[in-house]
Amino acid sequence: MDEAMDIDSPRGVKRKADDESLVEEAGPRRIQALDQDVVNKIAAGEIIVAPVHALKELIENAVDAGSTSLEVLAKDGGLKLLQITDNGHGIDKDDMSILCERFTTSKLKKFEDLHSINTYGFRGEALASISHIAHLTVTTKTKASNCAWRAKYDGGKLAPAKPGQSADPKPTAGRNGTQITVEDLFYNVPTRRRAFRSPSDEYNKIIDMVGRYSIHCQGVAFSCKKHGDSGTSIAIQAAATTMDRIRQIHGSSVANELIEYAAADDRYGFSAKGWATNANYHIKKTTLLIFINNRAVESSNIKKAIEQTYSTFLPKNGHPFVYLSLEIDPQRVDVNVHPTKREVNFLNEDEIIQAICENIRDKLAAVDTSRTFMTQSLLPGTIGTSSTPQPGPSSSSAKTPTAKGKTPVRPYENNLIRTDSSMRKITSMFPTASKEGAFGMPDDMDTEPEYQLTDREPITCRLTSVRELRTAVRDDMHHGLTEIFASHTFVGIVDERRRLAAMQGGVKLYLVDYGRACLEYFYQVGLTDFGNFGTIKFQPALDLREVLSIAAEHEKATAADGELADDDDFNVEEVVEMVADQLIERREMLQEYFRLEISPAGELISVPLLCKGYTPPMAKLPQFLLRLGPHVDWTDEQGCFEGFLRELARFYVPEQLPSMPGNTEQLEAEDIPEELKVRRAHVRRAVEHVFFPAFKARLVATKSLMNGGVLELADLKGLYRVFERC
Repeated sequence: MDEAMDIDSPRGVKRKADDESLVEEAGPRRIQALDQDVVNKIAAGEIIVAPVHALKELIENAVDAGSTSLEVLAKDGGLKLLQITDNGHGIDKDDMSILCERFTTSKLKKFEDLHSINTYGFRGEALASISHIAHLTVTTKTKASNCAWRAKYDGGKLAPAKPGQSADPKPTAGRNGTQITVEDLFYNVPTRRRAFRSPSDEYNKIIDMVGRYSIHCQGVAFSCKKHGDSGTSIAIQAAATTMDRIRQIHGSSVANELIEYAAADDRYGFSAKGWATNANYHIKKTTLLIFINNRAVESSNIKKAIEQTYSTFLPKNGHPFVYLSLEIDPQRVDVNVHPTKREVNFLNEDEIIQAICENIRDKLAAVDTSRTFMTQSLLPGTIGTSSTPQPGPSSSSAKTPTAKGKTPVRPYENNLIRTDSSMRKITSMFPTASKEGAFGMPDDMDTEPEYQLTDREPITCRLTSVRELRTAVRDDMHHGLTEIFASHTFVGIVDERRRLAAMQGGVKLYLVDYGRACLEYFYQVGLTDFGNFGTIKFQPALDLREVLSIAAEHEKATAADGELADDDDFNVEEVVEMVADQLIERREMLQEYFRLEISPAGELISVPLLCKGYTPPMAKLPQFLLRLGPHVDWTDEQGCFEGFLRELARFYVPEQLPSMPGNTEQLEAEDIPEELKVRRAHVRRAVEHVFFPAFKARLVATKSLMNGGVLELADLKGLYRVFERC
């Protein structure tokens, strides 16, 4: 009866280790050899972790084959298509049958050859691994062959292009070299394929890898593009120097601050060379390109040592850009320590790293000590007459640049540029009230807003459309006017109603329409900082439709000749609803690219912040949002970006302020709203201390700005006689 009452233990209860009856039932598990297909897939998963790893192996094979030109094409971040075309030696037809078998290579015959290996690849695993997890097609032609040969591979073996056909390579037209096409990567490993979150992230990794080898491989041309795009993301000519390659990949801000370094020591069998940024450049995260025996690798020890070296030269949390090419005696290097050859071990690592860092430190110190700082007395008439050098680091720069024994040529006084930041501005010459500054503004007014900083890393924009818009701005540059803005001295605001200011460039005086200059400047800021804008948040959030209604009703009320007065032609509610639906529908794109945040319920949460120290006129916000409807081409990527940035720049341009009374009596009699005083002070401060310094630093003056935006008032050289007795 008791035995009949026994029931099974509940599900989910762990089996005890000392349950001998169960152990005896199961018995020891037998050891079995894995199926060869499973072995190959496991090995492939160690070599090819992501599309960028497949690309790295293919680039190295192409360079090993003597290529001088590499073309990379990717689709869906390399997951759908990854193709690399080179002009190297090609592959002999007789070798194509074993091309994708594991451990087939032309670079290694016995294990001892690892001690003298100088090529990128050597184990013969790259193509084999790819063929087990993707559809692989190879088209190749040697110089001696009359035609090219194309073959497909599956699981390391030749495979027919179509069922029922022969698997042998087929003759085809082609040029010298090899084209390898990888399609549907990880198609038979669904778990690995689902792990990739964004094709754009994988494509950015591909761009980074191509950029690394583009900088290192001298004499090799590189191009990389996304499938379907007309332009290329990277285009490097074979004759480009290392400096030019860094400039094209990482920008002029890096290339302009580079110093060259080199180190070598026969005792440790190494030589190193490269380029690194000086103390004038720093970023939030170290950019380190390391090549050991021409192979791109990573080294945490080298990175830590270089960052420690720069810590004494850069501000806190500042990091450098460093490119390092390290050649080490192959007998001292073990490259066979990582499946992807990403890491290597070599002898005397500490001594080699120390030698490299000491050379970089010496170069940085030499650049730092070579700086000279010119000093000048602020008292008139004393320039060039003082015989006592100024104390401090500038005393060394007081030496005359002329050769010894020669009398320096004294320049004519009418060629001198009489500008100094401490001199009076135009505004100081206007009448002032007793308690207020010029134009009725409090002298001590400080309208600088408060900012909150975030740790968000800057996004590198690689969109072809944005790159083309930047190129269009550079092509439209007026070099002479750009130079004037880059070296100008701000004189003062002339007319706020017409938005005019004066500046001096060289010995000439110019009248500038700062409204047009700001329009061009903010458009260029939108292009250069694309995707990295700050935000101006509204607390509480604004009702988008109410804001649009303000602009729509104003447009209808001010329409010329009653063109929009008829309700049938211009219905405020319909216009507001149409524009609101457009913006809400595209809110994710607006948030990602422009930081214009709109909730699904139609609440305006934030607008882009383009410039610190200046708040755009919020009275123009309704018109800005309304114009996004008809003035932006939402169907074309480039047209959308250009239209939005143009409207954003128009929104940021300072508004025209009404003229103020011309004398003190009228000034005191006028009832000037306090809000207008505050806004006027903010705009005037921004023009002098924000806009014109920004023009000096980064404005690319266009030809359209030259036509009507800047007017030459006077040549100070010609007016010298008029003012020489003043």
